[in-house]
Amino acid sequence: MASRLATLLPVLGNSSAHSVSSICNKAFSGLCPLRSFDSVVVGSPRVKDHQQQRLLPVKRVSGWRAMASTTDSLPDVSNVTIDVSVGPKKALISLSEKKDLDVLAKGLIELGFTLVSTGGTASALEKAGFEVTRVEQLTSFPEMLDGRVKTLHPAVHGGILARRDLSRHMDALEEHGIGTIDVVVVNLYPFYSTITAPGGCDFDKGVENIDIGGPSMIRAAAKNHKDVLVVVDPEDYPTLLSNLRGEHEDEANETFRRRLAWKAFQHCASYDTVVAEWFWRQTVGMDNWNPAPTLSVPLSLKQVLRYGENPHQKAAFYVDNSLAEFKAGGIATSIQHHGKEMSYNNYLDADAAWNCVCEFSTPTCVIVKHTNPCGVASSESDLLEAYRLAVRADPVSAFGGIVAFNVEVDEALAREIREYRSPTDGETRMFYEIVVAPKYTAKGLEVLKGKSKTLRILETEPSKRGRRSLRQVGGGWLLQEADDLTPDDIDFEVVTNKVPTLEQVEDAKFAWLCVKHVKSNAIVFAKHNKMLGMGSGQPNRVKSLQIALEKSGPEAIGAAVASDAFFPFAWNDAVEEACKAGVAVIAQPGGSMRDQDAIDCCNKYGVAMLFTKVRHFRH
Repeated sequence: MASRLATLLPVLGNSSAHSVSSICNKAFSGLCPLRSFDSVVVGSPRVKDHQQQRLLPVKRVSGWRAMASTTDSLPDVSNVTIDVSVGPKKALISLSEKKDLDVLAKGLIELGFTLVSTGGTASALEKAGFEVTRVEQLTSFPEMLDGRVKTLHPAVHGGILARRDLSRHMDALEEHGIGTIDVVVVNLYPFYSTITAPGGCDFDKGVENIDIGGPSMIRAAAKNHKDVLVVVDPEDYPTLLSNLRGEHEDEANETFRRRLAWKAFQHCASYDTVVAEWFWRQTVGMDNWNPAPTLSVPLSLKQVLRYGENPHQKAAFYVDNSLAEFKAGGIATSIQHHGKEMSYNNYLDADAAWNCVCEFSTPTCVIVKHTNPCGVASSESDLLEAYRLAVRADPVSAFGGIVAFNVEVDEALAREIREYRSPTDGETRMFYEIVVAPKYTAKGLEVLKGKSKTLRILETEPSKRGRRSLRQVGGGWLLQEADDLTPDDIDFEVVTNKVPTLEQVEDAKFAWLCVKHVKSNAIVFAKHNKMLGMGSGQPNRVKSLQIALEKSGPEAIGAAVASDAFFPFAWNDAVEEACKAGVAVIAQPGGSMRDQDAIDCCNKYGVAMLFTKVRHFRH
């Protein structure tokens, strides 16, 4: 038989190059059917580049026929390889989000791929006129359990996970009649949109929208990324097709494969994070504070920033996609209409301004510098005047700051922002880094854009209550509920002989709302719905009060004072100094062992004092 041996080419389907000597052994054992006058691929290294998913030019020796007699021995073929990839390659496509499906399918078919698909994706492809092999044809097993089991089958996962460079893997596929799958394009059941849909989602419906087969295929393909290209994002379809056309260098191709694999694993991780968070919230209650034993936060990149807090620091901005932040609003929802690219510090300052202004129910303007509000004013009837008052609170600090409004910016307000002169000299137009508001009129936006080319104009969804706060420390993270109590949530208890007027209580509430957004130690003076002055970030409360008093000037007489924490001392300290300045009312949490000293001091000077029993430290 050996002397009459012609070309050796086993019919193995989509498998890798095997040594001819191995195939000969199979032939002699009756396992490998032989065909005459075929082509043998000679040479080493391997003739098929599986990293680029295409055949490379190789030397073929046609009609390698052994004409020796029956006593002749076979030549040494230990270093001969043979290309046994027969038939088109396969791409498995299973999509919930079918964006650009037709473009992808057309490109793959043009490259010689057979399309394998499931359920609705297969139907969509057939409707669009594409020839499709349904998964059940590949597995010879129907879908079952209402579609819960479709792709969980060795014919699918074997074809994905088999390493093309290991003959034992390819032999196993051959033994079981399984072909390779070379491209996997999958995205998952819309779990997030299902559980966050208007009207809510019951538990059983949520469970049914947890994808099982999809993540399994994605992870399998990502693990075997050297041989299988895995795509979970329609934005990657064009690059996938160009890669398959061989338009990338080897190094770029390897990087591309790893990037797709990373993206696939991250896609599954983010998906599972939301599922786990939802299950935890279903278990302990949606509104109960009960920290999970482990916590993962799904983040998506919004922007690579020019630099961090300082130019030598690299930085990026991520959006929190966790259920805890669903429809929470905030600066991450911003749409930028105009101006320079946002920086790390811009986002921090804009966030501080936005969180502060969203505290107020009346039309309000907040101006922030280095995350501290330096000007705050409210007005039911005249927002332009509120803006002017916010600037006047500290015009030096307001210059170059961030201006936030909790109402729409119209043409009149935009023009006032554009033209308003600094109170310090009456000539210099006020300069700002950012203006942020919930919306703008078309004319207002047009006018505001004319202020400068660099002015960043942000449209942002209002920040909601009930958010969580995460903060990094060395080797860990601190988690807490947001400090989102409002004046309506607490009692302002009168503890002095002097009872404040209703107007003075309103001033105290306004100051109290402001002080919670000032870095500790924090003191705010306020009157008639405007901040007069604030002292922030001082190691002692006396110094913070002195700074706030200096900024307030003569208007401190009859003003309300708010402190973010209790006064540890009263006599010859901050309380007495405020009383001597002529303030009308002081609001503080109370809780000091010397509270009575503070009360006695206020009684001596005829000043009212309110205890809130709520502290507002901010670090």
